[in-house]
Amino acid sequence: MLRWIETALVDITKFKQLPVMGIVRGISTEHARALAECVISSGLKTLEVTMNTENAGEVLKIIKKTAGASLMLGAGTVLTADDFKKAVDSGAEFIVLPTLVKEVVELCVKNNIPVFPGALTPGEIYLAHLAGAAMVKVFPAKFFGPSYFREIKGPFNDIELLACGGVNAGNIKAFFAYGASAAAFGGSIFKNDLMESGNFDVIERSIKELIAAYRS
Repeated sequence: MLRWIETALVDITKFKQLPVMGIVRGISTEHARALAECVISSGLKTLEVTMNTENAGEVLKIIKKTAGASLMLGAGTVLTADDFKKAVDSGAEFIVLPTLVKEVVELCVKNNIPVFPGALTPGEIYLAHLAGAAMVKVFPAKFFGPSYFREIKGPFNDIELLACGGVNAGNIKAFFAYGASAAAFGGSIFKNDLMESGNFDVIERSIKELIAAYRS
């Protein structure tokens, strides 16, 4: 357990250099390389590919091969042990879940892999933290908004929180101001129609705008 904690802290420190994570769902193998190049060019350092994406394993491998050490690459929507094995075998460096699945979190802890389980209520957040979360993904964050993080950090000031769901250039700064340690964005920027049509320049500009808003 202690060895996993030390490893996770190193990885989270790297993530915190730019604590903004992109979430891609539905990208095809055909466009995976172009996506990786777009993300690298935008300056983003951390990317998640959801495992309910068709051919997710192959997509992860293509992005990993294209990006190398330029991206910290993870897998999301990991809900089973089989998902976990497929994700790790395909090059995922961290695991993200929409909720707490104890079997998956235990596998992550056992194998020294940072894990971000999803939670929303105070009870769920605390249980995810106790289970071994590197950060707890507060999802969907948009329904309670940035001020919710201030309330949660009152009793849980030692729990790292990742804002996910509804994060955009207009509110990302507020999420951090109210206690989020990191933030994630997805379909608002990684739009399926843009990816399918190869309009990665639009996606790149949007990511740059979001990063600029965080840094402003």
